[in-house]
Amino acid sequence: MHNLEPAKFMYGHSSDAVGLSMTMITDVEDFFAQGCGRCERFSTPDCSVRKWNDGLKRLRAICTAAGLIETVKWAHPCYLHAERNIALISAFRGDYRIIFFNAALMRDPDNVLEKQGPNTRHADMIRFADNAAVDSLASTIHAYLKEAMAYAEKGIKPPRNEAAIEWPEELADALDSDPELAEAFHNLTPGRQKSYLINLNSAKKPETRILRLAKYRNHILAGKGALER
Repeated sequence: MHNLEPAKFMYGHSSDAVGLSMTMITDVEDFFAQGCGRCERFSTPDCSVRKWNDGLKRLRAICTAAGLIETVKWAHPCYLHAERNIALISAFRGDYRIIFFNAALMRDPDNVLEKQGPNTRHADMIRFADNAAVDSLASTIHAYLKEAMAYAEKGIKPPRNEAAIEWPEELADALDSDPELAEAFHNLTPGRQKSYLINLNSAKKPETRILRLAKYRNHILAGKGALER
């Protein structure tokens, strides 16, 4: 859900996953009835959305009550205001979440926001492990949504202050020895390049990074990011 940026979202899905369902939902009602469609558990009793359905619907009610426009992005319910993404809700095996976009702007006076993972720069989500837990934070969530909506109305965006990501030696070697790959990689958007850097840096062993590079060569040549299908 995992910068969700989607990315960022995707929000916690492993980039090594293969064979995922290609029936990602496009209608928000399908999400609550069957799941997101991003894995083989889609529309089965084991789907995380079914486990947390009551809590997800409580989050949905808060978002719609705040006046947000409900749509589907990245196969999840996404809530917009002033033509900007404000929040997204998602379910995992162990919890469900509301994730705020442009989290660098959020003040978080109640200290409830958490980071989605080690590559997330700012705390941007509220996580729940009980279907009824949303109720105790309903007023806080509503206030945070209103804060984010106000930024959207005023056109305020977080400052661009991207931290440099280390280039793995294996990637540098691969680009030096493969001109076609080098040209394709440098033609990628910064976001797509970053997706590969994060993916490769997450591997502890050089052999794993080399295997991932081999797997992603055609992906890079096609101009896609590490998480794109």
